[in-house]
Amino acid sequence: MLLRTQWCLVSILVAGLLSAVAGAAERPYTLSGELVQGGLVYGKALPGSRVSQDGQAVRVSDQGDFLLGFTRDAPATSQLRIELPDGKVEQRSLQVAAREYRIQRIDGLPKSKVTPRSPEDLARIRRDAVAVRKARVRDDDRQDFLGGFVWPVTGPISGVYGSQRILNGEPRRPHFGVDVAAAVGTPVRAPAAGVVTLAEPDLFFSGGTLIIDHGHKLTSSFLHLHKLHVKVGDRVEQGDLIAEVGATGRVTGAHLDWRMNLRDRRIDPELLVPPMPETAAVSR
Repeated sequence: MLLRTQWCLVSILVAGLLSAVAGAAERPYTLSGELVQGGLVYGKALPGSRVSQDGQAVRVSDQGDFLLGFTRDAPATSQLRIELPDGKVEQRSLQVAAREYRIQRIDGLPKSKVTPRSPEDLARIRRDAVAVRKARVRDDDRQDFLGGFVWPVTGPISGVYGSQRILNGEPRRPHFGVDVAAAVGTPVRAPAAGVVTLAEPDLFFSGGTLIIDHGHKLTSSFLHLHKLHVKVGDRVEQGDLIAEVGATGRVTGAHLDWRMNLRDRRIDPELLVPPMPETAAVSR
């Protein structure tokens, strides 16, 4: 009797495992990446599917590739909806992990860069903002992001995504990039393939600035550059020389500020690359 009971339990467990495996195999989509604030998730659905995240339509490639993103302060859940080619609908509430953010104090900045007041400066800031918005309008089916990402420059990490900034003693917006300290003139290389949509040598806050579009409205921005080596419309491949590290705009020293956006969501580049090489002497 005991052996029979044990056998029944084993049979039930095996059947359950087989059922779970079968269910996973039949799932009409897959997700890979970190479900965390600031995270980027790669999705794959059946070709011809329609996808939305929190009610916002998401581009799906002809092969079924799509991207999901989570902001710095994303709520604990995000609603994924996938309409399959046969009309069936898959809905899932994604659980988004919360993060704790640091407070970073930066002193010694020019007062005009922390609290600009002159009409000329304010007008320039507005023009810069318009140019950056236009650079992120592009929306096409390229999937350059599928090649993965590498560090555009290596060195000590001097600033991290999400940190609350205190500038000259005044609270300001959080930091939305990862800062890598490096000497002026250090080569900056494309972290992934893409198309250059902005190449400005001197924006008010960010100084020399580049934006590269990786497809599906996923963009990388590179701030405080010394010299630009590409122009708008150029196609770049991962590892291509695109610029040189500088100390332009609102800075206290030479570094690269690398930021990423997915549509209107600011994401954390550091989550997409391997750990900084130990030889770079990471200092946070």
